[in-house]
Amino acid sequence: MAAGWTAPRRAVAAWAAYVWADHAFATIVATFVVATYFTQGVAANPVTGAAQWAAAQAVAGVLIAVLAVPMGAIADQGGRRGAMLATCLVAMAASTLALWFVRPDPAFVPLALVLVGIGTIAFELAAVFYNAMLPDLAPRARFGLLSNLGWAAGYAGGLASLVLALVLLVLPDPALFGLDRGQAEHIRACAVLAGAWSLAFGWPAVVFIPERAAPQPWGPAIRAALAELRTTLRTAIAEPPLRRLLVARMLFMDGLVTLFAFGGIYAAGEFGFSAQDVLVFGIGLNVTAGLGVLGFAFIEDRIGAKATVLTSLVALVVLGLPLLLVREPAWFWSLGLALGLFVGPAQAASRSLMAHMAPDGSRAAWFGLFALSGRVTAFLGPAALALATAVFQSQRAGMAVILVFIAAGAVVLAPLRLPAAQR
Repeated sequence: MAAGWTAPRRAVAAWAAYVWADHAFATIVATFVVATYFTQGVAANPVTGAAQWAAAQAVAGVLIAVLAVPMGAIADQGGRRGAMLATCLVAMAASTLALWFVRPDPAFVPLALVLVGIGTIAFELAAVFYNAMLPDLAPRARFGLLSNLGWAAGYAGGLASLVLALVLLVLPDPALFGLDRGQAEHIRACAVLAGAWSLAFGWPAVVFIPERAAPQPWGPAIRAALAELRTTLRTAIAEPPLRRLLVARMLFMDGLVTLFAFGGIYAAGEFGFSAQDVLVFGIGLNVTAGLGVLGFAFIEDRIGAKATVLTSLVALVVLGLPLLLVREPAWFWSLGLALGLFVGPAQAASRSLMAHMAPDGSRAAWFGLFALSGRVTAFLGPAALALATAVFQSQRAGMAVILVFIAAGAVVLAPLRLPAAQR
């Protein structure tokens, strides 16, 4: 065992390595490179592209909401968290690698949206099994430390993959490896890098993190999972603290997911950022986000997970308001990078808060509820953004809905009181 932890050192390291791996998808595909390439190079125009991307993310969100809790319950009862994590990892990587075939032509819009949708679903479902492993790796007094360190590893992985994409693929002109810039092959190759990165660094979590129980036959596991699912849903309805946490997270994650999906698109549309500019901004944002979670890693267990989430949400609203009003790129850079300091802690602390509340034997199902809370209404954020963007023909109007969701989440979370044993 690693000193101060409840699992072998290599299991703790593998847990951190997984989020280092999957953040290549989050940064390169979902936020900065592929999203920008789609709206600027594949779709008919940036406004139409933003609306199409939002619609696809909304569909993916509905599917995630439907699948998260049942799959978590099956993982609990079947002893197959590792196998189900591996399946999601392979699906995410394969769909990401296939984005290479999306050429800069509106004819490839359906292919791009389907592949990104599959990758998004696999990314989010993998988090159900991954998050449920946290309480098995650390004592309760270190949940906040491990959760924040995990997010820090994710931002470091996102940063490293973005830097590699910038240096090897985006900046060189003529492009390296014989890539055709006229066909955006240097940008499409970034998706190949992200898919390979996920596989290269994600596999240790599947191999080295032990299962809590021996694998069970599928039939009994599914029947037991259905019974667990009913119990879990009844608990969610009956327990006010859990209900409040899930509703609050549902609201602020609607805002954060929409921010991640459209931050690069907003920078490109309103401030004229090129794909290269968006990539550099993404690198800077990963640096500040990593610094934010590293800082909170050493104070969350002292001040509490709830206080950490509320502090982060308030800061996001305070910084986000002027970000929607400024016109100068320099102000966008300054406020946007400052915003990054609080994005990670809001998510990491909400995860450790759920880890404190989840009972033994049903953790994956509870983290399925956790994922559900982040996705059950996730279509509302992109849909509201798409509607506001289309009605007002303004990306600023669309992005304003993000702050409404984040502020509402903070208001709902504020009265939360945990039992003493879970604090």
